[in-house]
Amino acid sequence: MARFDDELAAVEARQGEARGISRRGFLIGTMAGSAMLAFGLSGIAEAASGSASEALAAGRYEPTIWYAIAPDGTVTVHITKAEMGQHVATSLARLVAEELEADWSSIEVVYVDSDPKWGYMVTGGSWSVHHSYLPLSRAGAAGRIALIEAGAKLLGVDAADCRARQGRVISGDQSIGFGEIVAQAGLERRFSEEELAQITLKPAAERRVLGTQGGAMDVPAKVNGEAIYGIDVSVEGMLHARPVLPPTRFGSKPLSVDDSAAQQVEGYRQTIELDDPSGVCQGWLAVIADSTSAAMRAADALKVEWQRGDSYAVTEADLQAQGHALVEAPSRDNGSLFVDIGDAAAGLEGASRVVESTYTTSSVLHFQLEPVNATVVEQDGHWHVHCGNQQQTLAVGMLAKALEVDESQVTLHQYYLGGGFGRRLYGDYTIPAALAAKALGRPVKMLFTRPDDTRFDCVRSPSVQRLRSGLDDSGRVVASEHAAAAGWPSAAMAPAFLAETVENGGKVDSFAISGADHWYDVGAQRVWAQQNHKAHEVFVPGYLRSVGPGWTTWAVEQHIDELALAAGEDPARFRLNLLRAEGRNAGQAPHSVGGAERLKAVLERAMAKADWDGRDSLPDDVGMGVALTFGQERNMPTWVACIARVRVDRGDGTVKVERLTTVADAGTLAHPDGAMAQLEGSLLWGLSMALHEGTEYEKGKPKALNLDAYTPLRMDQVPEMDLEFVDSDAMPVGLGEPGTTVVAPAIANAIQHAVGVRLRDMPMRAEALKAAL
Repeated sequence: MARFDDELAAVEARQGEARGISRRGFLIGTMAGSAMLAFGLSGIAEAASGSASEALAAGRYEPTIWYAIAPDGTVTVHITKAEMGQHVATSLARLVAEELEADWSSIEVVYVDSDPKWGYMVTGGSWSVHHSYLPLSRAGAAGRIALIEAGAKLLGVDAADCRARQGRVISGDQSIGFGEIVAQAGLERRFSEEELAQITLKPAAERRVLGTQGGAMDVPAKVNGEAIYGIDVSVEGMLHARPVLPPTRFGSKPLSVDDSAAQQVEGYRQTIELDDPSGVCQGWLAVIADSTSAAMRAADALKVEWQRGDSYAVTEADLQAQGHALVEAPSRDNGSLFVDIGDAAAGLEGASRVVESTYTTSSVLHFQLEPVNATVVEQDGHWHVHCGNQQQTLAVGMLAKALEVDESQVTLHQYYLGGGFGRRLYGDYTIPAALAAKALGRPVKMLFTRPDDTRFDCVRSPSVQRLRSGLDDSGRVVASEHAAAAGWPSAAMAPAFLAETVENGGKVDSFAISGADHWYDVGAQRVWAQQNHKAHEVFVPGYLRSVGPGWTTWAVEQHIDELALAAGEDPARFRLNLLRAEGRNAGQAPHSVGGAERLKAVLERAMAKADWDGRDSLPDDVGMGVALTFGQERNMPTWVACIARVRVDRGDGTVKVERLTTVADAGTLAHPDGAMAQLEGSLLWGLSMALHEGTEYEKGKPKALNLDAYTPLRMDQVPEMDLEFVDSDAMPVGLGEPGTTVVAPAIANAIQHAVGVRLRDMPMRAEALKAAL
């Protein structure tokens, strides 16, 4: 079955073909005293014709290259990913520096704009380091080879007698710096795709950068205030705007607008209705003013009579009811099969005992610190959009449609993101700013308030899941069926990313079902992905950190616990017995080498660290629960085991998470400090969603519009955390998301161990637990 990395490659290829970009291999050349390495992700950002030096001189590589070496030895790495707190530039620059043998103090980074020669630009899915590892590492290695060859000629020695270290080519007592080579040698070297693929990267024992400690490159600027976020952008002559949102995302329109009170606000100019050919801004208004403050106050004073869309009457309960109906009778009419192994129906029918459970999750909001915003400027028919964004290529296409121009007339300029978490994978928030700028013929900066942002959020869809598994007389799992219903973010935002199913001609949103294709051996297995179309009537289902596994792991890992209890087995050891590296669970090199054995290893280590064997001697109302995850995709697994220790207050039903013991195997850690921060942050957000976060839709919007009603984890609720990474030299994988998925089921399993109550609805509310005690 195709998965998302395959779909991304296909989309990139289509993008390249549409723009006339060819695949001609890897070129190194010189221009204006700089050595430039041109190698696009998946090969689509390469030279169209001619030699490296000719192409560079003609400007066809400016700036479509991974890095440049200046005559002073500075190595500038061009970053195509969005920086939103994960320190991605540090990790990617380390990939280049390791194989290039650059002096780390000479490394600088630049975040590039949306030029199509970068290929498909997206930051999400925990993909950044994993997908960049081979391209950037090979780019660094190829640069080292070219520099050694050129340096050897300048030193008058054989290249075989040279090595590169700390930004210098060395032969015996002689050496020459990379910058000197660039200035003198006139580099020109070509590598075919076949030659690139044959480059052998350094063995782990020889690494001098990857896996070593060190700070993140972006921290100083963020600490001293030099860092520029989208919200900081200011251009000459710009007006300020705030959107006025209709009562429903779809089908609304203003019937009358009274701005008499707004006119009393100093700095208010006018209110305009946005005409959007893309259909994103249905019935939107924009308040225009001389300052952000004036725009905010004038919008609050505006009186608008609306015609509401039909979804105004749809509630969260309606969405959940639709989900329940879908999982009770899953069909191809509302989705497709995601996994189909053996005869699950026969296995269930012949089982000695069938364990069945239904699990739900509520709507979850992003609530990133920086509300969405965009500043748009038109110059000579070209539209410049300034903001932070996680999927520039998609945003450019949306903007072009809204502005009714060709994509070549739109450039998205990238800034730091004050949080993304998947919200800024969809560039819908750039469109009203662009439409306002078009209507006014002036630069416009549009800033959403927190409630505006919340109402316009692309929420993580509520979900309903039904799992049924059969046990034989010995307690062995012989068959399992899993049906999950939710809104499909890719269907709403980027249909090109819908993956092929196990059936001919079918499509599925892997982002809405990944995690259900787990690494346990459960005999015959069938997984249904069902699209809750009613959710799409109310909002745009969005990608939120971990996406599908945020609900599928919640169900799978509780269901495994329920099977263990039904079989009379210890939940952790029951899992160990199901983790057999055989068949499809054996894993494949290089992405999932080791398979289920690596997941088994992190579980065994976590059990030892948490003193799992002593859990039956814990005090009353204190319990320990375990859960496992592999992250978002089977072909890019991050092996994680989490054991939660909780204390339940029988008086009010509150749950205190006392300790999280987590062991992760993420392969090679490009930047260990960043990796630990990612793991810590994701675990805490997983905890926040497990017990605190979640809202309900009613009257066209979430009930909770601000942080008074939407209450994420507070500092005094942070538990003791014992985190460990397995020492590994395997291919690096993703760390942005896996931790968010494993915490909730671990807590639910711990609650069951502590007080014998199984909570299957997330978030796990104190009132629900109190009622069950």
